[in-house]
Amino acid sequence: MKTIYQALAEIESTNQVAALATIVRSHGSTPRHGTSKMLVYADGSSIGTVGGGELEKRVRAAALEAMQDGEARYLTYNMNDPSKGDAGICGGIVEVFVEAILPNPTLLIVGAGHVGKAVAHLAKWLDFRVVIAEDKPEFCTPEHIPGGDEYLPVAMDEITKHLQINAQTFIVMATRGADVDAIALPDLLESDAAYIGVIGSKRRWLEASKLTIERGVDEEQLKRVHSPIGLEIEAETPEEIAISIMAEVLMIRHGGTGEQMTI
Repeated sequence: MKTIYQALAEIESTNQVAALATIVRSHGSTPRHGTSKMLVYADGSSIGTVGGGELEKRVRAAALEAMQDGEARYLTYNMNDPSKGDAGICGGIVEVFVEAILPNPTLLIVGAGHVGKAVAHLAKWLDFRVVIAEDKPEFCTPEHIPGGDEYLPVAMDEITKHLQINAQTFIVMATRGADVDAIALPDLLESDAAYIGVIGSKRRWLEASKLTIERGVDEEQLKRVHSPIGLEIEAETPEEIAISIMAEVLMIRHGGTGEQMTI
């Protein structure tokens, strides 16, 4: 069985999201003591233990929350009286540090046209891991879009079968039409992506929404989608549109407002 440190190395090499919980201090009688660790994966499975039972259940929940917001947590649990909400009856106190293990953000570009190419170039410069998905294999190549980290020449409704999408994944859909968007969106909307943006006019998005709903997607799910994509800067060229798109992606990632800077 792999150790936690081996698992951490594997998580980093495969761009997975996880969280590491470490007991940093314990007082009195507790099930585990200082430096005990538990590594929690995005699906809730884990390696190691911080004590089992209700304590471990609460730490696991905190770890899953940390994966979503990227914030570390310093948690203190009393182990005295469960009737008062304590995590156990051992009699001691456990302090646990939970830290998210987050990879570099991934930008998934769906569609390898002029805008997709410009977005890929800019995203790479911004230190994103860039993945290009396109159902026309001749356009999904390093020759057509240089600098990508991964190329997925697959059907639009099979992207999630080839790429693990997590809370550090941002999706830019720059496809050739609303009908293509409607094929790709159902699976992508089921993912944990931090952002899903669809290029095009309001009229195109209305058509894409209609077609996507016809494929069984709930209208509530469509509220996740940013469309028309990007910030309003009157962009015209593919390069200008790419700046608009990546500005919105960075705004979402860092919790910005998109408002003009003031002195």
